[in-house]
Amino acid sequence: MAESETVAGHTYSPAMDAKTHEQTYRGFVRFVEIATGVVICWVLALAIGGIREAWLLAIVGVIVAGAAGAVGALAPAVGWRGPLVVGILLLLYLFFA
Repeated sequence: MAESETVAGHTYSPAMDAKTHEQTYRGFVRFVEIATGVVICWVLALAIGGIREAWLLAIVGVIVAGAAGAVGALAPAVGWRGPLVVGILLLLYLFFA
């Protein structure tokens, strides 16, 4: 991360709290990881609907992927692994059904 001691020759002011900035950055990165997993699941669900003509399963896949993303966002221990499990199941169905 960037040096937090000086900014353009000025001292780092207490109003610019480095700890809060780093927490915000970590939260943003976590959100992007989970959101990317959910979007990948949505694309796989659309592929299942389009290729396999299983639109009901595609709708269920979108709903379950959203729920897995919500669980991942609320439980830091789960994180991006929730959408990953849903994505693997959708991918297996896409290739083996």
